[in-house]
Amino acid sequence: MQTLPKLSTSDSQPIFDTTIKRFKTRPVKVGNVTIGGGFPVVVQSMINEDTLDIEGSVAGIRRLHEIGCEIVRVTVPSMAHAKALAEIKQKLIKTYQDVPIVADVHHNGMKIAVEVAQHIEKVRINPGLYVFEKPNSNRTEYTQAEFDEIGEKIAETLKPLVISLRDQGKAMRIGVNHGSLAERMLFTYGDTPFGMVESALEFIRICESLDFRNIVISMKASRVPVMVAAYRLMVHRMTEFGMDYPLHLGVTEAGDGEYGRIKSTAGIATLLADGIGDTIRVSLTEPPEKEIPVCYSILQALGLRKTMVEYVACPSCGRTLFNLEEVLHLVREATKHLTGLDIAVMGCIVNGPGEMADADYGYVGKTPGYISLYRGREEIKKVPQEKGVEELINLIKADGRWVDP
Repeated sequence: MQTLPKLSTSDSQPIFDTTIKRFKTRPVKVGNVTIGGGFPVVVQSMINEDTLDIEGSVAGIRRLHEIGCEIVRVTVPSMAHAKALAEIKQKLIKTYQDVPIVADVHHNGMKIAVEVAQHIEKVRINPGLYVFEKPNSNRTEYTQAEFDEIGEKIAETLKPLVISLRDQGKAMRIGVNHGSLAERMLFTYGDTPFGMVESALEFIRICESLDFRNIVISMKASRVPVMVAAYRLMVHRMTEFGMDYPLHLGVTEAGDGEYGRIKSTAGIATLLADGIGDTIRVSLTEPPEKEIPVCYSILQALGLRKTMVEYVACPSCGRTLFNLEEVLHLVREATKHLTGLDIAVMGCIVNGPGEMADADYGYVGKTPGYISLYRGREEIKKVPQEKGVEELINLIKADGRWVDP
């Protein structure tokens, strides 16, 4: 039989520490934003406009940044797109402000990547596609000589980009995707998280050999268990080799709607709760603006960012003394523009003061037709139900914690 750990019963010491202990990583500067190094988890997204559309791209980047996206990614599939990005950057600075941008470069994009590195703060490359290996349907194995020969070609191709980023103080994301592992990695390590990690490590070692460590790593997959296993293994291997690179979390191709959000949350939140992750992107098949609230909700739920009101509400039952769903909606609509507050809406005295003990303010149905308003654990006043929301606002105002929408 398993022996349970002895628990402290001291009033001064909590039995369990609920604070997330983050994996210690180095700080990586991306423009005016820092990823890792103990800084708050950074929120990212990606515009879906064609980068050749200067006006549309500027508008898309601005829309995302204005709602809290801290770093914006754009795709750069050709040299024309790379040069267009220079115009996009200039126009952003002139008409709005300087927003940190990541350029996504794929498929033999060395020249494109070197060009675009002149204009933006970070370049993302995919190890499986950066030096494209044409699959050989007749292949049964990779010899060590063949493996090493391609590795040398990769190092040679990557070197100009690494030197450019190093000398400019800019950043790189080594973005491994489960669905696009190079053929030799598949033959050598299999279609596994281990193959994903080894693919990243190969590129990391090339960067380190050139004294470049301004690196962020991602291990994305469309299946949550694969993604979670890959990131955990990456942390294990980095620890083994004395590496401390920040990690960019995401479930790629998560889909849309409720399931897309659940799938992304299952992967991202699991790792964040482990202390793994320094920046996140929720990938939805929806307008990119829809991704940002999901990111902040994940971070808020885990206590990693406080960017909105935290609402605590019971699920309602036969004891509830008012229409809980309706009242919660009214309270949220009146206070959703505030930040840093916890507000509880509880239907009866049973779940009231106890369940909402950690809230800043409480709205409790204790008596039919009346609402009891709380500040923390203290009941402040009882008001008619129809005046409940108004009086809650007045209480927040009296405490100097109200701001107008």
